[in-house]
Amino acid sequence: MMGPEPFLKVVSLSKNFGGIQAINSLSFDLIKGELLGLIGPNGSGKTTAVNLITGFVKPSEGEVIYQGKNITSMPPHKIVRLGITRTFQMVKPFYQLPAFKNMIIPLYSPRVKKMKGGKYGDRDAVALDLLEEVGFERDSMVAFKSAGALPQGYLKRLELAKSIALNPDLMILDELFSGLSLAEVAGIVPIIEKMRLQGKTIIMIEHRLKELFRIADRIIVLNYGQKIAEGKSGEVMESTEVKKAYLGAE
Repeated sequence: MMGPEPFLKVVSLSKNFGGIQAINSLSFDLIKGELLGLIGPNGSGKTTAVNLITGFVKPSEGEVIYQGKNITSMPPHKIVRLGITRTFQMVKPFYQLPAFKNMIIPLYSPRVKKMKGGKYGDRDAVALDLLEEVGFERDSMVAFKSAGALPQGYLKRLELAKSIALNPDLMILDELFSGLSLAEVAGIVPIIEKMRLQGKTIIMIEHRLKELFRIADRIIVLNYGQKIAEGKSGEVMESTEVKKAYLGAE
């Protein structure tokens, strides 16, 4: 008996930049509602893989199938409309605008307009609600400060709020925990768990492995653009290839 159709299917995806093989025949399936961790040493190809899935980079070979639809090389704005959103490792908000005004673009997006029938109510109020949901205190002035005045922890929350605003089916979080304190990470983990309870499917790129392993269903390890291990967190970290990639062990 065949299982359900994969929610996302990556088939023999490859990308060359000149003579450099950034991704080499990467394949994996993602099941709806799953949280997949994508890990590997620096330069292993994790962000390139996400760029290929989300249309920011075109593959040299291979396909990306999302809910049965071939989205290979589709431009990012069309991929977003289908329900795939991402955060960026290097956050780039509109620094001069108040934090809540940074929510304008997702809240006025074609996807949101279509889902809400063109009527979303007071978008400023919706923006403030979303920011409160990710940890901006409702009774403080933080949401009204310019994004350029916010510390890294709030900027990462703002990045997450912009993704949530689009009501995605698949969220890809690129090093969301990077640069955050343990307390800040502890505040964001329940938000991610809430997204899962709402039926979201999630891919997380992370170097904070301890925190990732607590919430991920499955882990894929990349090294030099190739998948070298896949499975539960404990299983992949016992792999000789993974130990060699991270520790240089023979």
